[in-house]
Amino acid sequence: MFDLGISKLVVIGVVGLIVLGPERLPKVARVAGTLFGRAQRYLRDVKDEVARDMSLAELKEMGRAVNQDLASVQSDIQKTWHDAQAGLTDLNAADAPKSYSDSGARQRMYPSAPTRSQRTGRAHWRVKTGRTPAWFKQHHKIRHSLSTEAARMSKHRRYAAHIQQSKHSFF
Repeated sequence: MFDLGISKLVVIGVVGLIVLGPERLPKVARVAGTLFGRAQRYLRDVKDEVARDMSLAELKEMGRAVNQDLASVQSDIQKTWHDAQAGLTDLNAADAPKSYSDSGARQRMYPSAPTRSQRTGRAHWRVKTGRTPAWFKQHHKIRHSLSTEAARMSKHRRYAAHIQQSKHSFF
């Protein structure tokens, strides 16, 4: 920013000492250093902002180029899609029977959904296989409802407390 050598700083210091005096020189030097630091930070912030704006402008230009490329690709894909649909409609129009009086042709074109008797019966196979059979549970002694250890202990404590209260001594 400024070309200040050691000799120039010494001259500025001597002039400041003569003009300001030894009492006010340290305070003025601190204020001058603070202002100089603020000026450097301000210049650095301005330079960073300019660089950021330049990179942002470059990114916007690249974004525009990419959007143009995507638009051209999209139009090509839409054109291909419309051509394919037009070809399919032409093909279907050529293959369609002239009248639906022939029931065999109609059934080949529009097959009906299978009836209930035609289905295999495996519509609810997950529900059927998800449940464990009762005979398996009984054979392997699987409990229906489990209680926690604390619940079992409280049940036994209540019973033991009842026995101790009803117990009478002979003495």
